Amino acid sequence: MDLFEVKTDQFKAKEGPLADRLRPRNFGEFFGQEQIVGEGKLLRRLIEGDQIPSMIFWGPPGTGKTTLARIIAGLTGALFVSFSAVSCGVSELKKIIAEAKDNLKLKNRRTILFIDEIHRWNKSQQDALLPHVEDGTVVLIGATTENPSFEVNSALLSRLRVFVLEQLTEEDIAGIIKAALLDKERGLGRQKIKLDEEAIRYLALLANGDARTALNVLEIAAKATKPQKSGIIKLSKELIKNSLQRNAHLYDKSGEQHYNIISALHKSLRGSDADAALYWLGRMLSGGEDPLYIARRLVRFVSEDVGLANSRALEQAVAGYQACHFIGLPECNVILAQVVVYLAKCKKSNELYEAYLKVQEDVKSTMDEPVPIHLRNAPTKLMKDLGYGKNYKYSPDFNYQEEQDYFPEKLKGRKYLKSVINN
Repeated sequence: MDLFEVKTDQFKAKEGPLADRLRPRNFGEFFGQEQIVGEGKLLRRLIEGDQIPSMIFWGPPGTGKTTLARIIAGLTGALFVSFSAVSCGVSELKKIIAEAKDNLKLKNRRTILFIDEIHRWNKSQQDALLPHVEDGTVVLIGATTENPSFEVNSALLSRLRVFVLEQLTEEDIAGIIKAALLDKERGLGRQKIKLDEEAIRYLALLANGDARTALNVLEIAAKATKPQKSGIIKLSKELIKNSLQRNAHLYDKSGEQHYNIISALHKSLRGSDADAALYWLGRMLSGGEDPLYIARRLVRFVSEDVGLANSRALEQAVAGYQACHFIGLPECNVILAQVVVYLAKCKKSNELYEAYLKVQEDVKSTMDEPVPIHLRNAPTKLMKDLGYGKNYKYSPDFNYQEEQDYFPEKLKGRKYLKSVINN
């Protein structure tokens, strides 16, 4: 490390972002994730025993994924190498692997490779990791906000242990804020900042489980507030709100939250809970979801879970889609709300859905049975000569009471619907 790098690190330690300066250095300073790093928990024991397996940290932003990696770096006897999948590629990986092999062979020293945002790497880049993880050249620690089931190659994922980091609680965030206000070395403790319990709780709520957001807002608010004559910097609830600008919702239109919340909306509708359904609708719209996507899902819901129990429901859902298409956001939010409440309160039946699943199973598991000859159309003389349409009973001639088989021979008598629903 040269003199320039030393000065840079010293500057960051004093003047860098508060969230980075205050990053925990050990488990005593770490908040949250008791389920995986609490006293006596598996991951905690592995880290403290320097027996690190290849693994993935999966969780929302600001929950401690990178921090845990840095704690490991401070406790392990292995060489710790860290880089971001956003800015580094396979060429950098090859250099690290070459050095890791030398360290293992010449010094009998392992290399722990931490890749932040590993989901940013494509399939071929992830494939480059596989042999080196498998043969133990490196111990891989990946961090991701996305579901590894979708974003990490199955072959690589099968060789990793996945640890799920949960969204931090308001209590966790409040504890982090208080620690920042008291820490004179790396935090704001040298300043006379006054933040009452109500404002701390409000900031913890608005941070939405993200410690980084909470600390960034706290720092901005402190810098933007003029000290009183006494030197005290008093931060109010209103100032905290203005510093955040908005309530940042945890929602990714292409990520797992997208699928989790639409699933919650669908299940709330199925369970006829109109209030919960409205809440999940609000979460999606506030997160920037395309209203037409929601409208399409509602149309699908109708035939799957309302079916013929209320045949007018499909009309309502399609009309809702068309109205959303005509006027867009923000005006169409109440239209979607109307459709959601209507569908939640509808009588439900999945008989049609279940019946079609049985049809699909028969189509897949049986041969392509020939159409019975009496049901075949006969537009040519040859077809008529072959008997196409012979003995077909025209329903109106029998007052729709004719006895006639409509299934292929091998499927005669099949019943997919449990009852006839007239609505």
